[in-house]
Amino acid sequence: MNAAIIFTLLLVLMLTGMPISISLGLTVLTFLFGFTEVPLESVALKLFTGIEKFEIMAIPFFILAGNFLTHGGVARRMINFASSMVGHWYGGLGLAGVLGCALFAAVSGSSPATVVAIGSILLPAMTKAGFPKSFGAGVITTSGALGILIPPSIVMVMYSVATNTSVGALFMAGVVPGIALAGVLGGVTWYRARKFGYPRLPKATWGERLKAFRASAWGLLLIVIVMGGIYTGMFTPTEAAAMSAVYAFFVAVFVYKDMKLKDVPKVLLNSANMSAMLLYIITNAVLFSFIMTNENIPQALADWMLGNGLGMITFLLAVNVILLLAGNFMEPSSIVLIFAPILFPVAMKLGIDPVHFGIIMVVNMEVGMCHPPVGLNLYVASGITKMGITELTVAVWPWLLSMLVFLGFVTYVPILSTWFPRMLGMI
Repeated sequence: MNAAIIFTLLLVLMLTGMPISISLGLTVLTFLFGFTEVPLESVALKLFTGIEKFEIMAIPFFILAGNFLTHGGVARRMINFASSMVGHWYGGLGLAGVLGCALFAAVSGSSPATVVAIGSILLPAMTKAGFPKSFGAGVITTSGALGILIPPSIVMVMYSVATNTSVGALFMAGVVPGIALAGVLGGVTWYRARKFGYPRLPKATWGERLKAFRASAWGLLLIVIVMGGIYTGMFTPTEAAAMSAVYAFFVAVFVYKDMKLKDVPKVLLNSANMSAMLLYIITNAVLFSFIMTNENIPQALADWMLGNGLGMITFLLAVNVILLLAGNFMEPSSIVLIFAPILFPVAMKLGIDPVHFGIIMVVNMEVGMCHPPVGLNLYVASGITKMGITELTVAVWPWLLSMLVFLGFVTYVPILSTWFPRMLGMI
């Protein structure tokens, strides 16, 4: 009964067009004052302890690093390097876009940042080279979603906060699926380019490739610093985030010099705005999770599923359907923070690895970012391409379909997610 009241309240508030963070907060307050006897002191305590987590500090730092990299010329150099490596294949610039997004994702941790950084440079170049605008938009919108699967990832930090799973293990678990999905998206790009006879770039010499690599080396080194530092235990994921922000500032301002010191306050302010928005969502989601746990809703759901003989396969299918439906109305941070505390206890009772379950959730978020009505990547790409959302939806469907197939593969082949962190002794 209480579960129905909570979700009805949340749904009604969301349907009014109210932001998800405020909807969550009002749902919690209404339920607290109207339907339960929970002492307000315990709510205040939970609110404080819920956001007093060291991992949360990683979020503003990764956002700041992504903003420095977006404005600091790193993306352009990564695209040049990617073009020199794969530009001579069918759909060369499109493949360079997929590879460029994968590389930029590994330093930014954010999907919208990846779409903006790579798309704003690559899409005009693709149109100029003779590619249809819809082809370029499809490549960048979907490949930009790699930003939340290839580590570091802000969404993985959110999942870690919601479920107390190791951030380091999640980051390492994203490596193999991230590379595999980049390969799938690249394969669709290559196939469609070959089918429709899209242009190819002249093959770059090894000298040109070396020159492009040297130019992008400062940006690529950040991948080594973040991943290597976490793997070797030199620093925690949160410390890696702080390190990446300082390094990104140094590279953007003093090495590439594409960004002036007078631009830094503006970048800091943008990052602070985005961080405040995410932290406000986290705060309200922590309270929502507290209410759900207090009312025993996750435990009741687990008992009901196990009592009705629903096994792991059925549960994972249901999880994918729920998360894909949620992706129609909410952005990834909200989905993870609302659904992870509900679904996670059931997954644990069924013996599903917490790291594998985290990767399933992240891949679902990726798909949600690329389809209407609230797919964040669609809106970002729309701003760059000046295409309507309906037109963009038609453009992305071949890649989106391949992502859905990949989601099924990741869901039922756990070794894809768990092999690498297990090899490193993290799980």
